[in-house]
Amino acid sequence: MTDYWLWWILAVILIGAELVTGTFYLLALGIAFAFGGLAALLGASHPMQLLTGGVLAVIGIVAAHHWRRRRGEPPPQPGLDIGKRVHVEAWRPDGTARVVYRGTHWDGVLASPTTPRESTMYIVDTRGSTLVLGHEQA
Repeated sequence: MTDYWLWWILAVILIGAELVTGTFYLLALGIAFAFGGLAALLGASHPMQLLTGGVLAVIGIVAAHHWRRRRGEPPPQPGLDIGKRVHVEAWRPDGTARVVYRGTHWDGVLASPTTPRESTMYIVDTRGSTLVLGHEQA
């Protein structure tokens, strides 16, 4: 098999993987490999093929990184658990609670020290795997 086919097969694999991930980094690599294959097709030596693919890969990855940073991160979405009702099994002396939610046991903390302790509370936030509880539905 000739060199340019190897370059192009790798380019197709990388671009296909990019369709799964959506990061644009693999797309940059795939395009760089396609140009490496073009260099092979045009009769470039192995070092020149590698140089073409490598330089374009670095340029593409840097461009993808800058594009991603300029775009910024999307705003965080509220958790799907916010506003859901939970049953408090027990209040501990330290102010934390053991609650039943979605068929399993969770740790809960009060949203503020003035929040009344009730047997039915509502999730107002999450902190890792700990539920922050309030007495009114958010």
